[in-house]
Amino acid sequence: MKDVKALVVTGFGINCEVEMQAAFRIAGAKADIVHLNDIFVGAVKLADFDILSFPGGFSFGDDLGSGKVLANKMKYKKMPDGRLFYDELKSFINAGKFIIGICNGFQFLVKMGLLPNTAGSFEQEVTLTSNDSYQYEDRWVYCKVNPQSSSPFLTGIDVIALPVRHGEGKLIINDKITGKMIIELGLNCLSYCDEEGNITPQYPLNPNGSDLNCAGLTDSTGRVFGMMPHPEAFLAFYNHPDWTRKKLEDPNHIETGEGLKIFANIVNFVKKRELK
Repeated sequence: MKDVKALVVTGFGINCEVEMQAAFRIAGAKADIVHLNDIFVGAVKLADFDILSFPGGFSFGDDLGSGKVLANKMKYKKMPDGRLFYDELKSFINAGKFIIGICNGFQFLVKMGLLPNTAGSFEQEVTLTSNDSYQYEDRWVYCKVNPQSSSPFLTGIDVIALPVRHGEGKLIINDKITGKMIIELGLNCLSYCDEEGNITPQYPLNPNGSDLNCAGLTDSTGRVFGMMPHPEAFLAFYNHPDWTRKKLEDPNHIETGEGLKIFANIVNFVKKRELK
């Protein structure tokens, strides 16, 4: 069986690429960090990979709104063969492959129109903007998986603890029709909640004030997935700020972090699909 191959994009202010690469490698994939310019000039081809990942960071300093400049660059960049990079992304999705964007990467996906893409038109339908606190939020949160979600990234997960690190993580849905479609299709795949899994708009459990308490979205296929919290920052149990107490309470506590499950899910899903 061939290796599952993950492409981890970097450049222009992305800064979580090494953690993302580590997450995929620990999960059993072959993961390459590639500068976006190498894809633009055709030195690396999306078609050679199974999973495309956009890590977190501060692309172009977030000077014109988080992710907007890089989203436009990706949307309108012309490749050597004359096709737009955006067309390459659409072809990648239509080939049944997978995309994950985390934090700044989630912002790219939203502002490129890849999420939630309820109309199938690849036009921007929602946005991510300044937190209600107007502060950069660096804290741990709990997220509840929507049982309606069919995304293979989230298989077997109910409530997950993860860190958030963002200043513009508030999802805004201006269009009532879009909001209705997101709910009906179960695209609001992750919601901020308390430790018991009760979804809540209350700060700081919801760190940004997102509509629908949204911490993550998928498209209707479940294969394009974006989220604000950082699963790649919780690959080992010892990443958790409360690990010492938890270890005392349960000396046999597993030593992998909860965030690794998201990467293991998608890598294992691709492996099983290849066997069919």
